[in-house]
Amino acid sequence: MRSTMSMIHLGKAGLTNGFIESLEKTFKNHDLVKIIVLKSACRDRIAIKNLANEICSSLKGKQGKDFTAKIVGFTIYVKKWRKAR
Repeated sequence: MRSTMSMIHLGKAGLTNGFIESLEKTFKNHDLVKIIVLKSACRDRIAIKNLANEICSSLKGKQGKDFTAKIVGFTIYVKKWRKAR
């Protein structure tokens, strides 16, 4: 059974290979992941938008499925689409 949402914190290390791998593992059991960007990572809205784009592109490259990101404040919601668009 698939749960709907999981939560992960993005810290000062930023986007590392380990972070992307943990996202891949999380998407095996969840459809939606809430990524909370901590103050130590960044507080610039443009940088957060770039992080969201990097996350979606790296996940799509590794899993071959489509991902979309929505930014609310300093939180990034990443959703995996079940069907290809």
